[in-house]
Amino acid sequence: MTQFLSEWHIEGLVVGLATFLIIGIFHPVVVKCEYYFGVRCWWWFLVLGIAMCVLSVLASDSVLSTLAGVTAFSSFWTIKEIFEQRERVSKGWFPANPKRVRNAQDDAKTTQS
Repeated sequence: MTQFLSEWHIEGLVVGLATFLIIGIFHPVVVKCEYYFGVRCWWWFLVLGIAMCVLSVLASDSVLSTLAGVTAFSSFWTIKEIFEQRERVSKGWFPANPKRVRNAQDDAKTTQS
């Protein structure tokens, strides 16, 4: 695959487009995960990030290695965003899930910030 991309000199375009899509996918994932699971799901993104780091190191294909690295660090960034999303919800900028019982400690931490 990389040989085809390098033959046409479009590796950079493919990586750029895929990076754009990966980052774009993570934005609604943050909102949905916080809505349905709260901040408890942060560790999912840690595991995904570590797995993608390992894949990035082990992959011999440069495009795959690059995209695994982008996915890894997008996952790590998502951990931060999950906690910030909780704050945005408490400020009323995003709707809270009425079916999910909010943790009183989470609410207290958010209001102290």
